[in-house]
Amino acid sequence: MFETLGSLTASPWIYAVVAVSVVLDVFLPVLPSGVLVITAAAAAAAAGAAGPVAVPERVPDILALLVIATTASVLGDMAAYRLGRRGGARLDRAIARSRRLTRAHERLGTALARGGGALVVIARFAPAGRSVVSLGAGKTHRKVKEFLPWSMLAGMAWAGYSVALGYFGTQWLGTQWLGTAVSIVALFAAGALAAFLVRRPAAPTAAPAA
Repeated sequence: MFETLGSLTASPWIYAVVAVSVVLDVFLPVLPSGVLVITAAAAAAAAGAAGPVAVPERVPDILALLVIATTASVLGDMAAYRLGRRGGARLDRAIARSRRLTRAHERLGTALARGGGALVVIARFAPAGRSVVSLGAGKTHRKVKEFLPWSMLAGMAWAGYSVALGYFGTQWLGTQWLGTAVSIVALFAAGALAAFLVRRPAAPTAAPAA
């Protein structure tokens, strides 16, 4: 798999593939969008370490990769948000069958309005968390101005973390394949931590004094 991704990073199509993958993984969480971003960033780091003479002409640009991944993340979130907002009875039935989506609705009912949008950022790292939160925000009819800023922050955090893992991991470890592998493990570790935080029950609110 690494060989296939390695050849892709030498092509300008890497930007399009990353953008499409990041947009669509809100609906298909199995897509390896994070792996693509890390691999492209690792390729840029490896090419830079090789010296200016050895840098290929079509090495991924770190800034472009960061902007594309962030923008695609926000676009995917908003697409899921709109779907949740306009989904109708069919989506209601699908949500009712999902314990995870039902719990998300219960938590999101007041979380975003009360400034609890940090849940959007944390869920961006959790497996399928982005889907649950974006659909839930739309289904509970949260206002765009309440959801969009947190979606942008979540996209920047996730893209920045993924790019930094691939780029600095490869620089520090000195080998592209090792830097990529370790960075992917770190990405999944962040996802496991985020999933734990999202699923953790909220602290009970203290009853007002009589």
